[in-house]
Amino acid sequence: MSWLTKAVSYLARNVGLTDPRLYAFVGGGETDSGEKVTVDGALQQDVVWACVRRIAETIATLPLHLYATDAEGKASKDRQHPLYSILHDRPNIEMTAVEFWEAMVGSYLLWGNGYASVDRTGRRIVALNPMRPDRVQVTRQADGSLLYTYTINGQTQKFAEDDVLHIKGFSLDGMMGLSPVGQARQVLGSARAAERASGSFLRNGMRPSGTLTSPTYLTADQRLQAKEILEKFKGAAATGGTPLLEGGWTWNALTIPPEEAQLLQTRTFHVEQICRWFDVPPVLVGHSGQTTWGSGIEQIMLGWLTLGLRSHLKRIEQAIWRRLLTGAEQSTYYAEFNVDALLRADSVARAQQMAALAQNGLRTRNQLRALDNEPPMDGGDELTVQSNLIPLRLLGTAEHLTSPRSTQSPDAPADRPSTTGSNIPGKTP
Repeated sequence: MSWLTKAVSYLARNVGLTDPRLYAFVGGGETDSGEKVTVDGALQQDVVWACVRRIAETIATLPLHLYATDAEGKASKDRQHPLYSILHDRPNIEMTAVEFWEAMVGSYLLWGNGYASVDRTGRRIVALNPMRPDRVQVTRQADGSLLYTYTINGQTQKFAEDDVLHIKGFSLDGMMGLSPVGQARQVLGSARAAERASGSFLRNGMRPSGTLTSPTYLTADQRLQAKEILEKFKGAAATGGTPLLEGGWTWNALTIPPEEAQLLQTRTFHVEQICRWFDVPPVLVGHSGQTTWGSGIEQIMLGWLTLGLRSHLKRIEQAIWRRLLTGAEQSTYYAEFNVDALLRADSVARAQQMAALAQNGLRTRNQLRALDNEPPMDGGDELTVQSNLIPLRLLGTAEHLTSPRSTQSPDAPADRPSTTGSNIPGKTP
């Protein structure tokens, strides 16, 4: 048995076949291109880096609020709840909310699972600390609950199911999310091989290789001497140099068709493939060759929000509801991202949206002013409708705001001028 087989067998017995460390050790498995694919290696590819950053940074910068509903079903932000500041401002003593959610979403996108330990004082949550997914092992207990074992810096900690915020990616068993890097290893391996071939081609000064034919067989010393001479003409820095061939040596150039020498089309294809795995429009990572989501950035953002980001946001919101709220709180509290922040870059569309909300009685003006951190104004708490822009509570009495004649019967005679002095023109009572 080879040392590699023994090592894998040991890990399988002591770590577990579902442990991410086993996947990291074997390098994600062999690929058809011969390249090993790991999370760290995948992040060195610009498209993977751009896709993960685009999703993680976008979600991390969206406002995350904790809402409470009353008996009538009306929801409002509960800033007094201890969990609100942890989710919105500062999850732990070392991180801001943006830094924390970037780490969580990045782990979830690369490994398929994002973990954070839940620190409590009594029943109150005081901190959330992210954990490296490749250091976490999840096992099913005899009672059906999950046990999380976290090993880092030589120390092992065990966490119960309710003490870990677990964000799962696409899964087939509901217990563990599938790693996009592991599932896409064939595509990522091919992209890595194309990068390696491109780098080798550039290192050789973009010149095709060739062969040197010797008139006679060389001795060992002559081979070493020939190798030293040819080393001077290798690499991009030696482009244009001409070696001196003595003693009947001949050079046979190997030509490459231009369409085969160009790796641009291959690399473009890999960009689109990797974007497909992470469900990111190529234009959002700087690949503007084709735009099929609409003619403007607003259509692209709307399509990405609906088909791409929405599933990520819902997974996080429901994981928070499941693990960070007590059974009693789950009936009245919920966390939700404010996706309206994605439309702030389009001032015209945002102004139209806010006007429609105000004129159709869906939001008060003070609610809309609060989105821009503007102070409330007098009379801004009334819901108005588009017809006459009057408060909703006055809709039933709208006819009293018109001319007094509108309240009379159509058959009633019109008012006649009084014959008293007070109504005669030119006279005063």
